[in-house]
Amino acid sequence: MAENDTALIRAGDIPLALSLLSRLPVRCTCFARGARAAWAYPLAGLVIGGLAALGGLVALWCGLPAPLVALVVLTLGIVSTGAMHEDGLADSADGLWGGWTQQRRLEIMRDSHIGSYGVIALCLSLAARGITLWLLFAQSPAAGVAGVLVAATLSRAAMAGVMAALPHARADGLSHSQGRAPMAAVLLGLGVTIGVALILAGGAGLWAVLWAGLVTVAVAALARARIGGQTGDILGATQQMVEIAVLVSLLA
Repeated sequence: MAENDTALIRAGDIPLALSLLSRLPVRCTCFARGARAAWAYPLAGLVIGGLAALGGLVALWCGLPAPLVALVVLTLGIVSTGAMHEDGLADSADGLWGGWTQQRRLEIMRDSHIGSYGVIALCLSLAARGITLWLLFAQSPAAGVAGVLVAATLSRAAMAGVMAALPHARADGLSHSQGRAPMAAVLLGLGVTIGVALILAGGAGLWAVLWAGLVTVAVAALARARIGGQTGDILGATQQMVEIAVLVSLLA
């Protein structure tokens, strides 16, 4: 694939998105597309969420109660992504709140050790997602599945939005290697995401889109103020925060 490829859509964009955002065994030969494939991030989220939702339905079929169904769904989502988004949330929490200067915050975020802020952020994220999934599946299987899919899709669209809106905070790393997402790709992905939300959740899907947008803007503003831009960790934190916001909005 040529480095100057500017096509909006390529057939290999979906495998590329899956290879970047998951640990699924996907064969990809178009890594040069980089952030130009960001329109496919929501579709990658749909696949990841679909696998987790399928596991939840199997758990229901086996007669497990809603709390254990939520645990199955949450576990499958984490395993399929290699916990990369959870890792980003923990590193972001440690860095954004644990340093006094931009450089020090970036150093903390790169450190593989986890601090108090990171542990607390992970515990709160797991609790929030687990409880909301529990309550959604307790309402009905349809509500649970819709919640999983809409949250997985919207949260990946939010990552692409932050990639387009903010400059890179450092001159290396996974996010930097992908480049800056073109706005056309972000808008295409957003259109796909809104369609999925409306089909699966109806009018409630519009509220989910609204809350996802507000949380994305808030995370992006915090990242710009604290470290001057975005990193792969910030993108992971964005995914986690938006997923929580969407699940809560659908439950409400």
